[in-house]
Amino acid sequence: MRPTKLTALVAAVCMQYSLYAQNPIIQTHYTPDPAPIVHNGTVYVYTGDDVPGYEFYNMTKWRVFSSTDMVNWRDYGSPISLESFEWARDRGWAAQCMERDGKFYWYICAQTTANDMAIGVAVSDSPTGPFKDALGKPLIITGAWSTIDPTVHIDDDGQAYMYWGNGSLYYVKLNKDMVSYSGDIVEIPQSVKSFGGIRQAKNANENNQQTVQPKDTYIEGPWLFKRSKQYYQMFAGMSKGAESLSYSVSDSPTGPWKYQGKIMTDQPTNSFTNHGGIIDFKGKSYLFYHTGLLPGGGSYGRATAIEEFKYNADGTIPSITITKEGVQPVATLNPYTRTEAETIAWAEKCTTSEDKKVGVYVSDIRTGGHIKVRSVDFGSISPNTFQASLAAGLDGGILDVHIDSLKGPKLSSINVPRTGGWDSWKTLSENIDVKVTGVHDLFFVFKSHNIISGRKLFNFDHWVFKP
Repeated sequence: MRPTKLTALVAAVCMQYSLYAQNPIIQTHYTPDPAPIVHNGTVYVYTGDDVPGYEFYNMTKWRVFSSTDMVNWRDYGSPISLESFEWARDRGWAAQCMERDGKFYWYICAQTTANDMAIGVAVSDSPTGPFKDALGKPLIITGAWSTIDPTVHIDDDGQAYMYWGNGSLYYVKLNKDMVSYSGDIVEIPQSVKSFGGIRQAKNANENNQQTVQPKDTYIEGPWLFKRSKQYYQMFAGMSKGAESLSYSVSDSPTGPWKYQGKIMTDQPTNSFTNHGGIIDFKGKSYLFYHTGLLPGGGSYGRATAIEEFKYNADGTIPSITITKEGVQPVATLNPYTRTEAETIAWAEKCTTSEDKKVGVYVSDIRTGGHIKVRSVDFGSISPNTFQASLAAGLDGGILDVHIDSLKGPKLSSINVPRTGGWDSWKTLSENIDVKVTGVHDLFFVFKSHNIISGRKLFNFDHWVFKP
């Protein structure tokens, strides 16, 4: 009986975590260095794409996701990669996208073919792409390895600023075209007053190794934004051998900066680095950051998480603790309009892929996995049909639809047949016999015809309920 009890206990724990967890917000990929923006009532977050299992950062592409409710995130795949830039060869690191006059400028950093680190920019007419290299060459190249982690802010007068730097902090004034700059590259002086401390050599005979003064110091990952009349410079600082999130403020976008303290420090993130972004959305303030808490993750397999916070009355930012619960929904999802299957609050035993035919879809679906979608509003009239677009190259499987929990009332069950290929899509429908109204969480549960099967079952593109 012992194995049976143990299996039941593990299943119960997993179910509870699935029911209540929201962080990390993306479970289908490793998504470091989140950079959020708000555009036309939607939050877009631009991330990296860690490939864990190596002894250093292995990232060759960037990803974008969107949400209108802060809990269900639609995956738009990877609109740009190192291959998008002919001058890039390796080490794609943190990036940020900014909108201006209807165009979207995605600032990335990568190692060049000359082995320098440089900042480039891709441009698109849409926040989700397609993007293309705007210049065919780097925007910023200094010959220094500190040329990483760009952040961009457009001030009220229309002047745009780009900051970046590892160890040292620099900025330039971007021109209105957002792909060129005027004036010199300016290095920001660092001091205890401005950033809590300075990095200094331990000993001239120790290859200029770096140490940190006890309070804090600027390391990397700047994030520049303005609130009311005050400018904020959040950055990755240092605390007890791992990065904190810290910040300074100024009355000007170019400083001088005054250190304010640590926002997130000494947290069990399972990652040496942290990289943050802050936005306001629908009257609430949010901190985006990353952890190494996904299964198989760590310092080289990081994933985006979010916490809600409130500014203090004087405009300072409080200390923020990481949570597995994350944030609450600020809107509901309409099940009577087509929803892409890659719109996910929580997912297990599946990932996402993309192709030219259907774009992004849920793939590598396995027995015992599921997708959770939060805050689905069925309204006052119960649906009578559920439809899903599915594809299977082998014997398919079963797609069960539950509300409220993995074992909550079952609305529908689709027996997915072999459709003729993994990219041969069929829209399958089943009637709904259970009455459902109001707001519920929705669970798509994956099953195999063969209880011991470990193979891939089917692909899942989109779904809709019919009232």
